[in-house]
Amino acid sequence: MLRRLCSLLRDKRMAYTYPLQLNFKLIALAPRISVRDASGQSIFYVQQKVMALKEHVRVFANEQLQQQLYEIRADRILDFSARYYFRDMEGRELGSIKHRGMRSIWKATYEIYAPGASEPTYKLTEDNPWVKVGDALLSDIPVIGMLTGYFLHPTYTLSHLQTGSPVLRLRKQPAFFESSFSIEKLDEGLEGEEEIRLLLAILMAVQLERSRG
Repeated sequence: MLRRLCSLLRDKRMAYTYPLQLNFKLIALAPRISVRDASGQSIFYVQQKVMALKEHVRVFANEQLQQQLYEIRADRILDFSARYYFRDMEGRELGSIKHRGMRSIWKATYEIYAPGASEPTYKLTEDNPWVKVGDALLSDIPVIGMLTGYFLHPTYTLSHLQTGSPVLRLRKQPAFFESSFSIEKLDEGLEGEEEIRLLLAILMAVQLERSRG
């Protein structure tokens, strides 16, 4: 009980300086994602297990992997409609994310759930799918592919389902040899465990979008 209380208090007073910078290493065998705040301080470092039948993503405090903060696990084996659950190191569920499925093959849409909820409370939606198509098609062309990251910038907006108001925005940034994104905070009232849930959802969505191409 004391450990859980400490975890809740820690999440409640946690404040991030936006915009956050998310870097996805393209040359690594397993996906590696680092997240830093506007001052350059490490917030998350994400490591995914290689050749796992079920997605298992571990979220650390930094690249030294000294402190694991959270983990993300799929509820089924290699399934397009899998749901990915976030938990802290005490095993407490923080929420989950699920790809909407066949209805969003063209325009990526993810639904985000509160702990134990059967209905989503937020959604993450691709703003303009044509930008992603152009980025994917041109990235494999020699020389031109190296430059696409400087001209094509897919964006995703995370919004509250009930009100439709935007909360966070993910935008691809110019970068060589890695994918770089910025995360902008649009709702200053977002904080605590809810903020962590939405950031973990974005981290998982970035990996899933990368695997979709």
